[in-house]
Amino acid sequence: MELYSKRKIIRKSNTSFQETEDVLAVEKRLTVSLSGEELISFYCTPSMIMELMTGFFFTQGLSYDKLSANDINITYGDEIKVDIMKTAVIPGKGLLIRYLGGISLQRKRELEKVTDDFSISAYVFKTIFAESQKKSELFRLTGCFHSAAISDGEDILAFAEDIGRHNAVDKVIGSCILNSIPFAGKLLLVSCRISSEIVSKCLSCGMPVLASVAAPTELAADMAEKYGITLVGFVRKDRLNIYTNPHRIIR
Repeated sequence: MELYSKRKIIRKSNTSFQETEDVLAVEKRLTVSLSGEELISFYCTPSMIMELMTGFFFTQGLSYDKLSANDINITYGDEIKVDIMKTAVIPGKGLLIRYLGGISLQRKRELEKVTDDFSISAYVFKTIFAESQKKSELFRLTGCFHSAAISDGEDILAFAEDIGRHNAVDKVIGSCILNSIPFAGKLLLVSCRISSEIVSKCLSCGMPVLASVAAPTELAADMAEKYGITLVGFVRKDRLNIYTNPHRIIR
């Protein structure tokens, strides 16, 4: 399925107007059902849907294992329809809650403090984010995508782009689960502001470090501090801000 389309536009530059062509991100409605009973709908980039569903259900505490081809049926069209067998997940109850554009299910989860002793040099962030930006082809084309990556401090092990930042995070988490990549000793990199929901997704995997080129919210910093996540923001060239649990960053 196409991830972007081309459209004729009028572009103004100084005092001139010129007809040209621009590239737009494709956005699809995705409807998720459990054994035919609709559960949730949201919008996403029509790629890595298996990874998206695996990561979403895992971070919501609705599934503790990878989804398989026997568990999920994906139909592509004007909308994307996903039907998951109830036996593949723990049925969730409660209302849908929206966190700064993300979607979550109201389900109480037991959160455990991250005690992973993983550490990383402050100077490595520049290299890792540069590599992540090289992979952000859809953003370069359209200027309309968020990206997320999971790294061990040396290589990028999972990467995804999506119009929704929470979707991008779920995709890389799902990719690691499907490829049996453990979360211990890993860091999550995002191209967007860090909300409490993104911290929650990182926490659900037990990843010790979460970093972004942008800023965290106050609630995100409070949550990261409480649960032992090292939160790094404004990673730009040779500078960064360490907001919480700085013991994992080697100076």
